[in-house]
Amino acid sequence: MSEEIDENVIILKVHYTGKLENGEIFDSSIEEVAKEADIYNPSRNYEPLEVKLGSGQLIPGFEKALVDMKAGEKKEVTIPPEEGYGHEIQELFNTIKMEVFKEADIEPEIGMLLETDMGVGMVHEIKEDKVTLNFNHPLTGKTLIFTIEVIEILE
Repeated sequence: MSEEIDENVIILKVHYTGKLENGEIFDSSIEEVAKEADIYNPSRNYEPLEVKLGSGQLIPGFEKALVDMKAGEKKEVTIPPEEGYGHEIQELFNTIKMEVFKEADIEPEIGMLLETDMGVGMVHEIKEDKVTLNFNHPLTGKTLIFTIEVIEILE
């Protein structure tokens, strides 16, 4: 088993914790961290993420951070929106008449996630007669800070 990641490496296992610039943790592969951050999901497996480099499984900045890391190495990396989930796309905001919500017996609230024919959208703005949903990824436009630890290099 190799100690360094290079272009021949296919699969590795990593632990990670992702947070926003304000320090808010939004994801972690470590159960204790998830519990402390109040983001714990009992149906999730908290174990190292198995990744295949070059597969498109990761955001570009995360994958770039893994290059040249060794098994057991840990580092923190700041990923700008361009190397994360990109910037907001205005076309992914959709306005829906309030009557649609009333007919469905839904009381929209800012931040509420709603399943629609277009996918999952987050309530962005509420006006008397209309509601604007945002279908961008929730981390779009945000700078992300990841603590990454390579647990094992499999190939």
